[in-house]
Amino acid sequence: MATEVVTKPPKSSAKEKAAPVAPDTKEAWRGFKPGLWQRDINVRWFLQQNYTPYDGDDSFLARPTERTKGIWKKLTDLFVEGRKKGVLDVSLIPSSITAHEPGYIDKENEVIVGLQTDAPLKRAIMPNGGWRMVLTSLQTYGYKPEPAVVEAFTKYRKTHNDGVFDAYTADIRACRSSHILTGLPDAYGRGRIIGD
Repeated sequence: MATEVVTKPPKSSAKEKAAPVAPDTKEAWRGFKPGLWQRDINVRWFLQQNYTPYDGDDSFLARPTERTKGIWKKLTDLFVEGRKKGVLDVSLIPSSITAHEPGYIDKENEVIVGLQTDAPLKRAIMPNGGWRMVLTSLQTYGYKPEPAVVEAFTKYRKTHNDGVFDAYTADIRACRSSHILTGLPDAYGRGRIIGD
């Protein structure tokens, strides 16, 4: 049996390390129409002057493959089941980018992967936006939150709603409650509480 000897490469001195080479950006904007974007941040103007509308049809698109049709069939069957129940399933784990194991519709046939939770059409809870709304939604569909999650979001964690309401004056809260003011940030700007 052969033995492999692993050695560390010699450390190079600071003098030997080459400085990173900056990319050449002199030509990066070639082809864009000159204008306001060159001296100000003006995304609207830039887009209006530098896009080309596509007025054609969808004939350039490839038709769905048999693999795609098979995956879609599995989903359409789940859509029917989900509509019967109102919601197919809900994860009781607060959503984050690492909250769930990878989820698949059909792992062997998927080319593009990445479900929001660990199963198709399984909804995620997003209590960072507001705990009361999550709780109401869970109860609506017959789910009970985990006690540790309840404790975290009622005792230790300030949600978006909590922070916004803390910033409201008594007058603003009264106007909001009487529906004189609507569209305040406690009701908007955080996405849905039970994600689709």
